[in-house]
Amino acid sequence: MTIDLKDIQAAAERIRSAVVETRFEKSQTLSSILESEIYLKFENLQFTSSFKERGALNKLLQLSDEQKKAGVIAMSAGNHAKAVAYHGQRLGIPTTIVMPKNTPNVKVEDTQNFNAEVILEGSSLDEAASHAQEIAAAKGLTFIHPYDDEQIMAGQGTIALEMMEANPDLEVIVVPIGGGGLISGIAIAAKEIKPSIRIIGVEVEGYPSVNNAMTGTDTPCGGTTIAEGIAVKQPGELTLQVIKKLVDDIIVVSEESIEDAIDLLVTIEKTVAEGAGAASLAAVMTKPELFKGQQTAVLLCGANIDSRILASVLMRRLVRKGRIVRYLIKISDSPGTLSDVTQLIGELGGNILEVSHQRMFSSVPVKEADLYLTVETRDASQADKILNSLRENGYNSEII
Repeated sequence: MTIDLKDIQAAAERIRSAVVETRFEKSQTLSSILESEIYLKFENLQFTSSFKERGALNKLLQLSDEQKKAGVIAMSAGNHAKAVAYHGQRLGIPTTIVMPKNTPNVKVEDTQNFNAEVILEGSSLDEAASHAQEIAAAKGLTFIHPYDDEQIMAGQGTIALEMMEANPDLEVIVVPIGGGGLISGIAIAAKEIKPSIRIIGVEVEGYPSVNNAMTGTDTPCGGTTIAEGIAVKQPGELTLQVIKKLVDDIIVVSEESIEDAIDLLVTIEKTVAEGAGAASLAAVMTKPELFKGQQTAVLLCGANIDSRILASVLMRRLVRKGRIVRYLIKISDSPGTLSDVTQLIGELGGNILEVSHQRMFSSVPVKEADLYLTVETRDASQADKILNSLRENGYNSEII
């Protein structure tokens, strides 16, 4: 391996004054639910809401004076961009960030707010990376790789030092994997401090690139995902060497499990995690038997989730839990019928959120109508109670 514990300890000293030593706390409720001792590492509380600051700052601080003066360039669609831009601004280093053309505007604006020059180029991270390398060569800029770099890996590994110091009895650390910089740095530090500790990596089902490399499978990588921070088709060469040697297992999680984890973190821990940031908890929820009774560190690596996506996730969870339901009720199109239906639902404790009549685009007779009601309930059992009551009162009804 190209770095060791001493490199990571040196990185910790180097960056100590400019990054947050984030909270590392046991979650009583999650521990009870998952039958494991769950400790959460809140890297989502860094200033740029991501662990990426650690590696970016460690790299920037070790540039020569000439490199700092000439400036740096990075390729990223989000967290790495913000980290490089923020610390570049702090240190007076000119920063250029190349982002794919489809990068959400909010991430572009966040990066520009740190006085970085943002260039939108390419339809993917790979295309953006190629363009960034071309600019670096043409202008003499230093390219700051998001993960396949020893100094980046060492910076990310400082998270393990904080966790192991806070709880030397940890038995498992669960880490999301994108390009591998985070898990490789953590694995090097943790395994050297405590060789018996297990390091579990997490990938989303659309991008199981490291799992492919570890198992010899060839599952295609691609498509949209809520965990875009770990949507990497090919891990780094340096990081993959470390992962193959030190990572004990890989868990591939579904999109739905990540949504569940985001919802659980908001509702129980009152903390926001992006898709990649919630992947570790999703892994424990997916395979709780692997962690039962063990002291398990769950890394919340970022919180940069679009507010619209977050709202959608939370509302979808309410629907799946039966706390928001949509009824289709066949009614006679006559005065008083709607009032009778809504009164019945109100008496049973349902809160009507939306009402829609369908008369013209329906196959019902002309004197009837389809009534669509979106209703908030306490839980799925109350939703079923309302449905049964509607039917008992003569209304042909169903939940859709």
